[in-house]
Amino acid sequence: MDFALSPKAQEYLGRLEQFMDSHVYPAEALYDAQRRQLRAEGRENHLPPIVEDLKKEARSRGLWNLFLPDATDPAHGLSVTDYASLAEVTGRSIHIAPEALNCAAPDTGNMEVLHLFGTEAQKREWLQPLLDGEIRSAFAMTEPDVASSDATNIATRIERDGDSYVINGRKWWTTGAADPRCKVMILMGKTDATGHPYRQQSMILVPFDTPGVTVVRPLPVFGYWDQHGHCEIRLENVRVPVSNLIGEEGSGFAIAQARLGPGRIHHCMRAIGVAERALELMCQRASSRVAFGKELARQGVIQTWIAEGRIAIEQARLLTLKAAWMIDQAGAKSAKQEIAAIKVIAPRVALEIVDRAIQVHGGAGVSDDTPLAQMYAGLRTMRLADGPDEVHLRSIARAELGPYLPKA
Repeated sequence: MDFALSPKAQEYLGRLEQFMDSHVYPAEALYDAQRRQLRAEGRENHLPPIVEDLKKEARSRGLWNLFLPDATDPAHGLSVTDYASLAEVTGRSIHIAPEALNCAAPDTGNMEVLHLFGTEAQKREWLQPLLDGEIRSAFAMTEPDVASSDATNIATRIERDGDSYVINGRKWWTTGAADPRCKVMILMGKTDATGHPYRQQSMILVPFDTPGVTVVRPLPVFGYWDQHGHCEIRLENVRVPVSNLIGEEGSGFAIAQARLGPGRIHHCMRAIGVAERALELMCQRASSRVAFGKELARQGVIQTWIAEGRIAIEQARLLTLKAAWMIDQAGAKSAKQEIAAIKVIAPRVALEIVDRAIQVHGGAGVSDDTPLAQMYAGLRTMRLADGPDEVHLRSIARAELGPYLPKA
């Protein structure tokens, strides 16, 4: 296995790190101030203007849509392994950097779906505006009334009626749906409730201005209100053209798996970027605070936390890069177990490091004077998003036990 960056990726990494230092990190305080101002004006989910400025700057530097695999967009020529290291860097300023590069979820996964499975008409109408950063999108899969960790439970119905599909159901934790720029969602629902469990679901494009679509409410995450919102959505006799179907009826589950493979690399590497920044904050704080006659950094327990944090980050990064390399070599299916493993370990590692950084910061760590509390909220949520830990552990265990247990 070779995790070394290609020369092109190394050049992109240098440009990205320079952009982060010169523009992104200095913009964080202004971003927070603009969020507060927008909130005071009753525009909680509007984008702070600084982000549009950063998008223009990033695009002028060629730092745009880098998540797309080279087979899809040979313009940048980056592999999944190449992009992983860039994703880690963006995770260091997770609320600003991914969107500045047009590499923010859920748009990245939606763009990949449209690239791989969309019709030419769907690409013209929805993919190109997403690639240009003109609109945002949402992905509606999770539901409040069923255990969505088992995707076969999805209850939202997509029923054919002549030249239309009629959709009825409820979704929630639909990320991005509160943002005024969010124009379309990719929705997963059942087109055949009696078919094979993995052929019942389909994916379909639903514009937000379609009659019957109601954004019921945005949901906070541990009391934090993300700018783009995580929403509950009600769909009542929502009628869209048959041409809005992605792929074919019954292909929703397969499309979801294709969408989640590379996307989990992105999520996990960004989590590692969060962990790296939290570890830096911990070291800075421990070196500057004195308790019981010496700096916290000279206390044995703090040194142990820092050492264990470094070891854990390196382990999680290597496993994630292995998964990325396997995707590059033979596709996401070949890395199924590794993808499941990183989805468990990366958020756990990052969460533990952030938790210890909070402890080192004392009261400041649980305030909004540092980014640590919000980091914790986001990482804890990652242990549920894209499938809870237990689902991935179940998958790994089944593969390990397969040779030993008799066939059921």
